Amino acid sequence: MTESLGRQAGSAGTVLVTLAAGQFLMTLDSSVMNVSIATVAKDVGTTVTGIQAAITLYTLVMAAFMITGGKFGQIVGRKRAFALGCVIYGCGSAITAISPNLPVLILGWSCLEGLGAALILPAIVALVATNFSPEGRPRAYGLVASAGAIAVAAGPLIGGLFTTYLSWRWVFVGEVLIVLTILALARRIADVAPETRVPLDLIGTALSALGLGLVVFGILRSGSWGFVQPKPGAPEWLGLSPTIWLILGGGIVVYLFIAWENHRLTGGEEPLVNPSILRNSTLRAGLTSFFFQYLLQAGLFFAVPLFLSVALGLSPIATGVRVLPLSITLLLAAAGVPKVFPTASPRRVVQIGFLALLAGIVVMVAALDAGAGAEIVTWPMLLAGLGVGALASQLGAVTVSSVPDRQSGEVGGLQNTVTNLGASIGTALAGAVLIATL
Repeated sequence: MTESLGRQAGSAGTVLVTLAAGQFLMTLDSSVMNVSIATVAKDVGTTVTGIQAAITLYTLVMAAFMITGGKFGQIVGRKRAFALGCVIYGCGSAITAISPNLPVLILGWSCLEGLGAALILPAIVALVATNFSPEGRPRAYGLVASAGAIAVAAGPLIGGLFTTYLSWRWVFVGEVLIVLTILALARRIADVAPETRVPLDLIGTALSALGLGLVVFGILRSGSWGFVQPKPGAPEWLGLSPTIWLILGGGIVVYLFIAWENHRLTGGEEPLVNPSILRNSTLRAGLTSFFFQYLLQAGLFFAVPLFLSVALGLSPIATGVRVLPLSITLLLAAAGVPKVFPTASPRRVVQIGFLALLAGIVVMVAALDAGAGAEIVTWPMLLAGLGVGALASQLGAVTVSSVPDRQSGEVGGLQNTVTNLGASIGTALAGAVLIATL
């Protein structure tokens, strides 16, 4: 019996490492690319604007197909969707590593990696629910989410090391090796048999992709165009920035998407997302919390490296070292809260997590000054890491546990959609605040 329990624990550990590695991988290259833009642009014969367009397209592809990726996993099986996503992502990484020009880079990184991520991320959410008991989910979700946050924190350091001593291309070669390792370990992951095969809602897929794509594109362009009032020299229509028109247009398309999903339900057809799922108050609260968490943490993760590298002139390696303290408290909170306080109220932990994250941001903003030294970011990052870790230990388990396990793929798609939206808005707002402050 002891031997059997040992095998189960070892298998659970392997599953957790595999899924956490997938989450880490999905976040790493964006963070690396942000500190290597100039070098990448030179190597592929384009401009910084060209690389920024590739980064924008990568985010757009992920945001547009995340809901579809969650439903696809429900149709064919979450483990199969996870493996297929890894294969697509690995092919994209390989193409990116050898890309001679911008179009090939966009094909590999923006398109293939974006599509792979749209399959992988919702599947991770569902597979944690399948492989861990309700009691073990807070810790599992916490460690998986922490892997993504640590990738953001460690990305500048990894990117700086590779860009300085080797080449940014080796990051993507490393990603191919990680994907191969994940695929080898994925056989340990358990999965429930998919339900009766139903056709994918193609009209719903098109509407959700178009609506979310318009919203995210508008947000991403707000730094150049302005949110409502157009910036000097920016395009405008009826005196307003294109950003607000894109967001409004996207909102209308999303409304049509929801109406179409209700129409399919009424006709007895399988929807891409069952709109009734959003009537679940616990799920709505969890998704709202995810949105604001990623809005805040993405803004912080964008502003701090930019402040250190641009305002203070630190190298990518030095910038990465200064950001790393966040990883310490993040891991301690994500793993420690469920273990040390197993009966703690999830609501109370989430409240404390948001307070710590906000405290870190407030301290950072108060100390932000062009004449300040790099040491001012240490305490804010420690506080923010504590907050992000506490949130990671609860939110994933709360959202997924609020619905039957068969709907965990849909929840995964929704969860990653709102985090993507939150991160896009947070990054745009942080850029505007940083420019105004400095």
